[in-house]
Amino acid sequence: MAAYITGFLYTLVLSLWVGGISLFTFIITPAIFSSFERNMAGAVVGKLFPGYFLTNLLLSVAALLLLLFFRERAGFRISLLLAVLAILINCYVQFILHPQVREVKKRIHSFESEPESALRGKFRRLHGVSAVLNLVLLADGVTLLYISRRFGPY
Repeated sequence: MAAYITGFLYTLVLSLWVGGISLFTFIITPAIFSSFERNMAGAVVGKLFPGYFLTNLLLSVAALLLLLFFRERAGFRISLLLAVLAILINCYVQFILHPQVREVKKRIHSFESEPESALRGKFRRLHGVSAVLNLVLLADGVTLLYISRRFGPY
């Protein structure tokens, strides 16, 4: 019974991870940017990012902790690697990348009226890294879900 509950919680955490990233990336953010002018949309999404990144980090840590209950199951090693990778990516985004993006964004007065600049180029590069890592985390979570359904965990 305990293994069943732990397996259920693991699947729930992975579902929240994949669903949260999918909802934020493919529905919420595009809806905000299509509903408001660019500066306002950026400000709104910027207010959501700290909670989004923290949630992703906490879910990846929870997934790892729950996964440890299934050391003897097939797929454990690759799942462990994917969970640790997710934690490392989330820590990088939370504690290094996002603060850098915020700092650069603070120095750009307007994305609508300001001409192209080195700062905007830097912002675009950092945002690109963030977007790629977000998709890597989505793929990571989907893969963990697939492995958990294919081999267990319960």
